[in-house]
Amino acid sequence: MQPATGERPVAVVLASGGMDSCVTAAIARQTCDLALLHVSYGQRTEPRELRAFRDLAAHYGVARRLEARLDHLQAIGGSALTDPARDAINARRPDSTIPDTYVPLRNTHLLAMAASWGEVIGATRIYIGAVQEDGSGYPDCREEYYREFNRLLRVATRPETRLEVVTPLIHLSKKQIVAEGLRLEAPLHLSWSCYTDMELACGRCESCLLRLKGFREAGARDPIPYRT
Repeated sequence: MQPATGERPVAVVLASGGMDSCVTAAIARQTCDLALLHVSYGQRTEPRELRAFRDLAAHYGVARRLEARLDHLQAIGGSALTDPARDAINARRPDSTIPDTYVPLRNTHLLAMAASWGEVIGATRIYIGAVQEDGSGYPDCREEYYREFNRLLRVATRPETRLEVVTPLIHLSKKQIVAEGLRLEAPLHLSWSCYTDMELACGRCESCLLRLKGFREAGARDPIPYRT
């Protein structure tokens, strides 16, 4: 295992390119040296999210970055994010409390990859921008999920490894997330949240609606362009 350099701990930040991960990176960099991880998995807006990730990394001058792929998530399917035949805008189904944009166990795959990389580079923290209180209700965005994942990390890694998943946004509202991003001068203009479009955000999918709600309630203007 390569030791961390400098006095600040190294944190792997899972950065999708969205608003929540952008604010999470801004929070993590206050106390840690950043290692940014982006994972593509065949999602509809994959190229746009990757661009947002690269812009975020460049904005903060992060040299330690990893771009990885999990193509099997698209092959497995079961989500409107990876299957263009499914509706990613009207994704609430009457037979389920979980929207069809949920990608089965996606965060487990992402965290496992982050933990693997974190153990190699000597990181002590994994930051992820999961939101429980004001999110879409995905099961892998609950506080109890991350508590159990941290228990797994303690038995799944080397005895000398000290990795912990940190979820600074888990109980924040979208309004509070926007406010925190503005306070920290996070590059929200570089982030991308839309589930369906890559040039102009649709303004209709649940991710767009939650983001717009956050900016509206925070009394701020969303700096990214929208169709509607």
